[in-house]
Amino acid sequence: MMDTSTESMTNEPTPPPAPAESVAADPRAVRRAAWAGLVGTALEQYDFVIYGTASALVFGDLFFPDVSPAVALLASFAAYAVGFAARPLGGLFFSRYGDRLGRKWVLVATLFLMGGSTLAIGLLPTYSQVGLLAPALLVVCRFFQGFGAGAEQSGGATLLTETAAPGRRGRLASLVMTGAALGTLLGALAWVLAQTLPEDALMSWGWRLIFISSLLVTLAALVIRRRLTESPVFQEFKELHEKPKSPVGEVFRHGRKPMLLALFMNVGISAQSYTYQVFMASYLVSTVGVDASFVPKVLMIGAACGGLGAIGFGILSDRVGRRPVYSAILVALVLLPGPSFIALNTGSPIAITVTMIVGFVLAAQGAVGVQMSYFPELFGSRYRYAGVTLGREFSSVLGGGVAPLICASLLTAFSGSWIPVAAYMMLMMVVSLVAARLAPETRNRDLISVTDATAQPSATTSATTGSSAS
Repeated sequence: MMDTSTESMTNEPTPPPAPAESVAADPRAVRRAAWAGLVGTALEQYDFVIYGTASALVFGDLFFPDVSPAVALLASFAAYAVGFAARPLGGLFFSRYGDRLGRKWVLVATLFLMGGSTLAIGLLPTYSQVGLLAPALLVVCRFFQGFGAGAEQSGGATLLTETAAPGRRGRLASLVMTGAALGTLLGALAWVLAQTLPEDALMSWGWRLIFISSLLVTLAALVIRRRLTESPVFQEFKELHEKPKSPVGEVFRHGRKPMLLALFMNVGISAQSYTYQVFMASYLVSTVGVDASFVPKVLMIGAACGGLGAIGFGILSDRVGRRPVYSAILVALVLLPGPSFIALNTGSPIAITVTMIVGFVLAAQGAVGVQMSYFPELFGSRYRYAGVTLGREFSSVLGGGVAPLICASLLTAFSGSWIPVAAYMMLMMVVSLVAARLAPETRNRDLISVTDATAQPSATTSATTGSSAS
C-alpha cells in the first residue's frame, strides 16, 4: 500500500493535512449527492414515523381486530419490529453490490424498495376484507421496508463523504441526518393533519392517504438519484484496483477492527436515539400524564432542532476533528439520562420541550451526523460501503431495535421507577464512549487508500502520503 515511512524520517510535528485525493470535487456532483442523501433519508425516516404512529393508533383495529386491545398493540408493534430484523439482512445483501457496482446503483435500488413497500401498505386490504392474509401482507411489506433501509443511510453517507472535498466532508455528510430530521417532521405533520379528520374517515381512507403520500417523496428522490454521478473515489478505485469479489467477506477477514469500532461506537447512540424518539414519547403519555396531542408537536420541534444540530456538529468535526467532537457528545450523553427524566417528570411543557430538543440534538441527530463522515473514513476504499453498513445496521438492531422494549420492561419490573432506565441508557453510552476513545482520528484522510484508518499511524500521515502517492 502507500508508503508511510515519511513520518519516521523526521521528529517535527506534521502540519495539518491538505486535501489528499487526486480527484477533484465537482460542485455539481457534490450538490446532487447532497440532495440525494437528504431526500432519500427523509423518505426512510418518513416511513419510520408514519408506520410507528400507525402501529400505535390504527393498525391494531385494522389488521388485528379479533384480539384484546393490548394484544393488538403488541402485534402491530411486532410487525413493526420485523423491519428492524430485516435491516442487517438488507445491509448484507446490498453491501455486496455497493462496493462492486457502485454507490449510485444501490441508492436507486433501496429507494424503489422503501418507497414501493410504503405505497403498498397504503393499498393493503384490511382484516375485515381478507382475514388473516391482511396482517401477513403487512408483515411482508414491513420486511421489505426494512430490507431497503438497511443500506440507505450508509450508502448516502459513503457517497457524500467520497464526493466532498477534504475539509468539507463533515458538513456535507451530516446532511444525511438533516434529511432524517426532515422525514420526522413530515411524518409527524402528516399524522397531526390526519387526526383532524373524523374518526370514520381516518379509519377508512385517511390512514391510507398518509402512506400513499410517500409516493411524492419517492418520485422526488428518484429524479435526483437518477442524475447522480458515481463518487470520484469509487471511479478512481475501479481504475486502480480489481473489484472485490466479496466485500462482506473481506470486511470479516481484513476489516473486523474498524467494523467493530463502528458497531460499538453506534450501539449506545442508537439505543439513546430510539429511547428519546419512541420510549420517552410513550412515557410522557402513560406515566407523566401528558396530553397525547402534545407529543407529536414536541417531536416535530425536537426533529427540527436536531437537523440543525447535525449540520453544526458536522461543521465542527471538519474544524477540530471527528474524534474530539464525537467523544464530547458521548460524554454529555452519559450524563444526560438522569436530568432528562427529572425534567420530564415535572410535567412542565417547557421542561419537556427543552429535554426532547437536547435529546434530538445530541443523540438522535447530532452524534449520527458526525458518524456520516467518521465511519466511511474509518475504512479503506476496497470494502468501505460494506464496512459502514455492517457496523451501523447490526448495532442498530442491538441498540435501537431493542431499546424501547428494554426500557418498558425495566419500567414495569421496577414499579415505574425511571432510575433503572436511566442506568441502562448510561451503560450503553459508556460502551460507545470507550469505543470512540479507541478509534483513530480520520479527518481529511486519503479515501483512495485501500488501508483502514485503524492500520495507519494517523490520519495526517495517510493524508500526506496519499497525496504523494496520488
